[in-house]
This record gives sequence, structure tokens and C-alpha cells, in this order.
Amino acid sequence: MLITLDQKTINNKNRIQLVKYIKSLGDQYSTKMGHSVHYSGMPFIRTEYTSQVTNELAIFLILAILVTSAILFYFFRSIKVVFYALIVILVGIIASLATIVLFDFKITLLSGLIPPLIVVIGVPNVIFLLNKYHETFLRTQNKEKSLIESTSKIGRTLFLANLTTSIGFGVFAFTGSGLLVEFGIVAAINVMFTFAISVLLIPIFFSFLSPPETKDLAHFESPQVSKFLLRVEAWVFNHRKSIYLFVGVILAFSIYGLTKIKAVGYIVDDLPQDNAIYTDLKFIEKHFKGVMPFEISIDAREDGRALSPEILTKIKRTEKVIAEYPEFTQGLSILTATKYLYQVYRGGDPKYFVLPSINELNKLASFQTSLNGKDNLFNGFIDAKKRFTRISFQMQDAGTTRTRALFDEIKPRIDSIYLTDSETGELKKEGDPNTFIAKITGNSVIYAFQTEYLQVNLIESTLSAIFLICVLMALLFRSWKMVIISTLPSLIPLLITAGLMGHFGIALKPSTILIFSIAFGISSDGTIYFLTRYKEEFAKNAFDIKKSIQITIQKTGVSMFYTAMILFFGFFIFTASTFKGTQALGVLVSITLLMAMICNLILLPAFLMSLNKKEVSELLED
Repeated sequence: MLITLDQKTINNKNRIQLVKYIKSLGDQYSTKMGHSVHYSGMPFIRTEYTSQVTNELAIFLILAILVTSAILFYFFRSIKVVFYALIVILVGIIASLATIVLFDFKITLLSGLIPPLIVVIGVPNVIFLLNKYHETFLRTQNKEKSLIESTSKIGRTLFLANLTTSIGFGVFAFTGSGLLVEFGIVAAINVMFTFAISVLLIPIFFSFLSPPETKDLAHFESPQVSKFLLRVEAWVFNHRKSIYLFVGVILAFSIYGLTKIKAVGYIVDDLPQDNAIYTDLKFIEKHFKGVMPFEISIDAREDGRALSPEILTKIKRTEKVIAEYPEFTQGLSILTATKYLYQVYRGGDPKYFVLPSINELNKLASFQTSLNGKDNLFNGFIDAKKRFTRISFQMQDAGTTRTRALFDEIKPRIDSIYLTDSETGELKKEGDPNTFIAKITGNSVIYAFQTEYLQVNLIESTLSAIFLICVLMALLFRSWKMVIISTLPSLIPLLITAGLMGHFGIALKPSTILIFSIAFGISSDGTIYFLTRYKEEFAKNAFDIKKSIQITIQKTGVSMFYTAMILFFGFFIFTASTFKGTQALGVLVSITLLMAMICNLILLPAFLMSLNKKEVSELLED
């Protein structure tokens, strides 16, 4: 059974209820008759996607809060730390949802990820603020002074770190894709808002509490973290050549993986193969070839000309061309309706389901007007003035690469039909008044072109994010050498992730490309945390490179380790999604951020150790 929805219904929120109602009728029939019923089609797929996204939003939000709370408690062993951190995060969540409403955006597959992302990205602000507060209190033993000093010192670093994260999201606002634009705007705004409420609320909350006790400061002496950081020191101070060699081998492996990446997308490739939407689509593709719309619109250039013998003949030739490709179903058009009417006119004999001669067409026109209500056969394929018509095909979800190849192959063949003068057989140029206009369209074609366009835009956005963050580093350190040193620890994890994608056959598509911009923005945070602290210690310790690095690893390394664990497990919760794109986001960003922490704690100080005192002084000079 084929049900067609008009554009107004498709874009109306009541579509969800309509699709549910139609599905309920099918389910009732299936139960009563004992027959299996399969549902598919673009409106149905879009509706089911929306429903599943809405359901997952609550799940991810709960998981994000539970995971981050558990990790915070494990590290700080303090209920009050978890409690006040959650207050800050809840304000951030409410603000993110309010932003979506304020801008009149909808909850989509991407915007639905923003509240849990705010949880995961916001908690590191709390960690750095509290660790700096506790570290300062150990030295001053004065609560008020410690809060003021720690907030003023770490506040600038947190601002820069959150700004790089915000840039990583914000570049999506320039992709031209509605979903990504909304996602980028809301995420970028709320990353900075969460930073603002963190540096405001955390000092206020802890100013009303009693000074930290010995048990509150015990997390600095965590044996597991201390042991890990001591090993990091040993690697940095004693095995720099081995570090560089290992990184070189990994990069070679990753670059080889890059050569194996394929850029292809499918309309339902974000769904697992046991999902009902996927299995129903494949069932229909197997038995009926497909449900993805592939259409050819025809402009006859004159009112009333769309039903002329000339147009009908060209439609017949067009359907013959498309029939050569196994991806397509048989076409539906005014030609189909004309054949059916002629069969009825001839008493229902199947042999008359053909395009009649010109004389017979004239008779058929009179016969058609005598059939009350039968004119509806043409209504879905022709406009009221009978100038525009269309041929409607359904096709397999063949993937963007194959769909684009089909378009490139079919278009010149279609042009040769509609740009050929019927009387002389001469091929005219497009726009010639003696020719017709035929355009290939439909959701399958639009999706292929949109994906291609989006891939280019996302790559440009990622490069823009890298450039903007490099500019920020240049403004911070006033040295292009330091820009290179500070960028490599964030770029290398991206290359490794891209290499893993190639080795494991993860395709380059919109849902995976956006990972790189997000991950680079967040990865740069660790670089800023490390370098700003190192810069401070380098000046404080008489330009002693080794001692400055050692203190930075031991002090900032604790917060970086805590943050990395929060980010790793926080993003990893997205692997619980039913959508493969969201799963990929969870796995790949988690891996990238874990590697970024390792690079910032091992490779970055190794780079600094390889410089002499004069070079470091020049590079860190304001």
C-alpha cells in the first residue's frame, strides 16, 4: 500500500500523530489477519527518528549526571563537592534547553545531545576551580584569600579553555546545514554560559562553607594518580627519544589508515541492522526495490502541453532509460494514468495497457471527461494548468556515492531526450524555447548532494576551528613556534582517530566528521591548562625547565587526569545510543580525548624539555 503525504503535512508537527495512527491501523490488521506488516518511506523514517531521539535525550541526561557524579565522588570523596557541582550543571542544562526554546529550535538528533554534553564539559570547570582552591588553601590556610586567589588565577585559563571548546562547536554555525547551525549556536553559547556560572557559583558556594579539612585535601595524595604522574615524569625526563619514535610509528600507522577512509553515507546507516526501521526498509528493497524518492520534473513550457503526445512519448523513453538500472522501481507518471485509462476504455484487456496512438489519445480525452472523478488519476502528477508534470520512481538506499554516480550517468541521457527536437532530431542547448526542461530531484538525490556539500563544509569548519584556536594560541604566547608546539598535542590525536576510522572501516560522513572539530576544541583545553601553569612555574622557579615541568605535571596533571576521566566516560555514554552516528561520536571522541590527555602530559613536556632555557624564555614571553 502506498500512502502519499503532502508537503504541508510532512512539515507539520501533527505528522507524528498521523504516522502513529496509520501504524496502529496496520498493526491492528496484522494482529487480526496474522500477516506481517512492514512500514517505510521518508515521512515514516523521519517520524520514528524523532521519537527515538526524544526518548534518548532523557536517558543520556540521566547517564551523564550519574557517571560524572560517580567519578567526582570517587576522586574527591565528598558529597558536598558532588552536590554543588550538580547545582552548577543543572543550571547549565536548564539554560541549554531554554536557549533551544528561545531561538525557536527543535529537539533533533544533534540538539538532543547538548544537555548531556553540557554536563560532561561543565564538570571540568568545577574540578579545576576546586583543585586550585584546595592547592592554594594548603599554602595559605586562609579560605577567603584562597578563593579569591584561585579564582583569579584559574579563571583566565578556564576562560581560554572554554573559548577553544566553544569555537569547536561554534564553527558548525557556518556549515549551512540547519541541524548543525542550531547545534553549533546552542552548544557554543552554553559552553561559555556554563563557564560563567561555574566561576561565579563555585566560589560563592564554598565561601559559605567551612574551610577544607584534611580529608577534603586527601585527593591530592591519591596513590593511583600519583603513581601515574610519577611514571609520566620518568618518561618525559628519561625517554624522550623513545616517545618521539613511538609517536612517529603511530602517526605512520594512522596516515596509512587515512588512505583507507571512504566517504559514503546511507539514509538509515545510523541505525543498527536489527532496528525495525532498517529491517523493514531492507524487506521492501528486497521485494519492491526501494522507497527512497527519485523524481524527474518536467516543464512543458506551455499550459496544457504536459498531456501532449510529444511529452508522453518522451516520458515513455525516460522510463525505458531508468528501467536499465536495477536500483529503481517502475515509474509512476501521467503516462501510467494514460495507459490505465486506455485499458479501461478498451474493456480492461491487459494488452491495452500501452501508450495509444494520437487518434486514440483524442478519443481517450473525450472518454476521460465522461468518467466522473477519474481525473484524480492525474492530479498527483500534473499541475492545474497542465504545464508541469513529474515521473516518480522509488530507489534503494544505495548510498551517497552510488546515488551521485547514478545522477551523473542518468542526467545526460535524460537531457538528450528533452533537449532533442522531436521533428528534426537535432539536439538543442538547454534553455532553447523549442525544448522542454527536465530536472532530476527527489529526497534520495537531495540527500546525496546535501551529504556531499555538508562533508566539504564540515571539513572547512574543522580547519576553521583549528585556525581560530591557533590564532588564540598565538595571541596567548606571541610565538608561532609555541603555536606549533601547543597545537601538535591536539592534532596528533585527531590523526590517530582518523587512522583508526580507516582501519576499522568507519566511513567519513556528517555524523563522524563533526567529531574532529569538537574533539580538537576540547583537546586544546588540556594544552592551555598545562602551558599556562608551566609559564607561571617557569618564572617562579628561576627559569628551571625541569623543575617547572615537574611541578606542572604534579599539580596541573591531577586536574587534567580527573578531567580526562570525566570526559572519557562522559562521552562514552553515547555508545548506549541506538544511532550509529551517536555511538561513533561517543567512541571516537572518548578515544581522542584520552589520547589528547596523554599527549598533553607526555609529548608536550617532552617538547619543552627539548628546548634550551633561552628558547623557552623567548617562547613564553608575553
